Amino acid sequence: MEMNIELTMKMKPAIAALSALAHESRLTIFRALVQAGAAGLPAGKISEMLQIAPSSLSFHLKELAHADLVTATQQGRFVIYVANYPTMNGLLAYLTESCCEGVPCAQENLECTTCDVDSTSAIHSTVNHLIEKDDLSVTH
Repeated sequence: MEMNIELTMKMKPAIAALSALAHESRLTIFRALVQAGAAGLPAGKISEMLQIAPSSLSFHLKELAHADLVTATQQGRFVIYVANYPTMNGLLAYLTESCCEGVPCAQENLECTTCDVDSTSAIHSTVNHLIEKDDLSVTH
């Protein structure tokens, strides 16, 4: 089976991101960071909010960072974690790349020519719906 090299290059980061998100704690952490916005959250606040032990949180944040889904910056004595929105949007774009039965979305207005949905608002609406649907607690 022959694969398009361009798709293979996109596929590897997509697989890494999906693998990192395929764990309840990491998905919950990522969603909390998406909800926090560009300001991000310090590790201690994430641990407190989600009731995840600091050692477990450190492991999960490392996995998310390895998949390029979060970035960490030192601010004084705190490490602030922020969702990497370009990676998130890239993953969503990759997953929906051939939506609408393979008919490409119109680039000039980002409307799908088949399903008549504004893809930008659809992506944001889906992400916001997923965030609002569940509380951010995780059961251990």
